[in-house]
Amino acid sequence: MIRLALRVDRAHAEIALAELLELAPSGVEEVDHGDVVEYAVYGAPGELPSLPDVEAAVGDALVAVSTTELPDDWSERWKEFHRPLVIGPAGPERDARPQLAVRPPWEPPIGAATEVVIDPAQAFGTGAHATTRLCLELLLELAGAAGPPAARGSLLDLGCGSGVLAIAAAELGWDPVLAVDHDPLSVAATRANAAVNGVVLQARRGDLRHEPVPFAPTVLANLLRPLLLDYADALGARAQGGPDTLIASGLLVHEADEVAAAFRRHGLREQARRERGEWAALLLSR
Repeated sequence: MIRLALRVDRAHAEIALAELLELAPSGVEEVDHGDVVEYAVYGAPGELPSLPDVEAAVGDALVAVSTTELPDDWSERWKEFHRPLVIGPAGPERDARPQLAVRPPWEPPIGAATEVVIDPAQAFGTGAHATTRLCLELLLELAGAAGPPAARGSLLDLGCGSGVLAIAAAELGWDPVLAVDHDPLSVAATRANAAVNGVVLQARRGDLRHEPVPFAPTVLANLLRPLLLDYADALGARAQGGPDTLIASGLLVHEADEVAAAFRRHGLREQARRERGEWAALLLSR
């Protein structure tokens, strides 16, 4: 088994990912290294291009490429790196407050009130990345304060990736749930993962920079700073205004104040902020 990895600074990560998906349309592995993102694809010898370990300029981006030969048993060993993620209280508090688990399909059920099963073999994330985890923490907190499931209403997952957030929201009682992403492979992964989890949601392609963003009273936006700012600008042009509640993630800690201020101009005020390492997420409401 061969692992072909590409490292690029975060500002150019989306462009690099788009190019790499041409090579591996079924998905890539993403590893967060702070200001640098590593994307990797796997294949048998001869399936992937033979490239030396190099560092080169591609447009405005500096890209580092490396190739590694993996042990024969890697197809099983890689599963050791994907452990269940459990969010919420444990012990005596567990009965009074909800708990959410995200696990790969080969792990047994955790016993949490809500479980989401995501196969890491598919691209776009499994919930373990800090930005997704922070969203899930705030979503679980919001579910606890939102009353019975029947009162939660509709929800939009903007930039749905693998569908982890949309599926969790549907499991927690939001209905209907719409998941939107610019990448058609992400939309396909969300639909497949929703089917595996037995939840009903809609998933479709959308481009928030060039198309109207669908309205929902609750919005999850796990996006990079530029896209969040674009979404904030778009709210000013909407006749019906924006959502009542927004969870915004995908932010570095030093970007959170700027993004909070952008949404505050449209009536969404910060109610909570979560940080994990270099990443931050905001809970905003009217």
